[in-house]
Amino acid sequence: MKISDYSFDLPKEQIAQYPPEERGTANLMVIDRLDGSIEHKNMQNFTDYIDDNTVVVFNNSRVRKARLFATTDDSGGKVEFFMLSKTEKNQWEVMVSKAKKQVVGRSYTFEGGAKGRITRIISTNHRIVEFDTDINDDYLDQYAHIPLPPYIKRGDDNADSERYQTVFSKEIGSCAAPTASLHFTQDILDKIKEKGADIAFVTLHVGLGTFAPVRTEYLDDHDMHYEDFYISDESATIIENAKKAGKKILAVGTTSVRTLESSWVDGKLLRGTRSTNLFIKPGYEFKVVDRMFTNFHTPESTLLVLVSTFATKTLIDKAYKEAVDSDYMFFSYGDAMLIM
Repeated sequence: MKISDYSFDLPKEQIAQYPPEERGTANLMVIDRLDGSIEHKNMQNFTDYIDDNTVVVFNNSRVRKARLFATTDDSGGKVEFFMLSKTEKNQWEVMVSKAKKQVVGRSYTFEGGAKGRITRIISTNHRIVEFDTDINDDYLDQYAHIPLPPYIKRGDDNADSERYQTVFSKEIGSCAAPTASLHFTQDILDKIKEKGADIAFVTLHVGLGTFAPVRTEYLDDHDMHYEDFYISDESATIIENAKKAGKKILAVGTTSVRTLESSWVDGKLLRGTRSTNLFIKPGYEFKVVDRMFTNFHTPESTLLVLVSTFATKTLIDKAYKEAVDSDYMFFSYGDAMLIM
């Protein structure tokens, strides 16, 4: 199939620029894969679809405040650095703006007074920067900015520090939020447990590749990016026992889906830290996930392909058209979908 088959028209005013005023109040579209029905609900209705025959799986990765600004020591120009990963003590791999000017040896003064200089060029806009102090997550929490997606056309504000994180975020390392989980409040989590359902957590650190466009005409020619994930023995045991008992595995977000599907071997989940470049596309047979909770995704994206593979392209096309016609909000801060 072609990636152009996964396009749709979306008015720009339906691209959510801010989260709902109150977490847990977004629109919820519920679609049934068996009969093709579509219901319009609210996030407060989510637990109506949960019972003691369900395990809900969340991604507990936490977004790193990764956008850090600096001035060049020679000219005073402003440069933006995206902190990708710490390579060794006081050194980070970064993406950098105005890349042609950022050459080996150039030095900068960062927010908070830290000093740094480029020691190596990795690729067109990737560099290694060596700092005069330890740039850790405490420093980034104080001086860096939340990396909002490119389709949110504004700078981050104080509210994003909370709203672009899940209420259960724990393991720092994502470049973007596992956005389906942004809809869940502690109250909703408590109600899930009250219904007798189990909750399990996995960790997949969302990489910048999640925003990378598919540049090939055909899906089979696309090289999927790698992302690191972790599954604990506790979570694996909960999910394995549920599958043996015939319970439903409801994965919250495409990151949870890819984590589970990448790890299922001979009726068991692989434990520990691994990486995946699994591209779920037509022809894929799901081994673990029975139900999916997700946001509304960007046109011609691997995420939309994944959801369309799970629910059939015909049904997702119908659901997306109905969402547009019903003034749903789309993408990271937008509304949600539950696929039964």
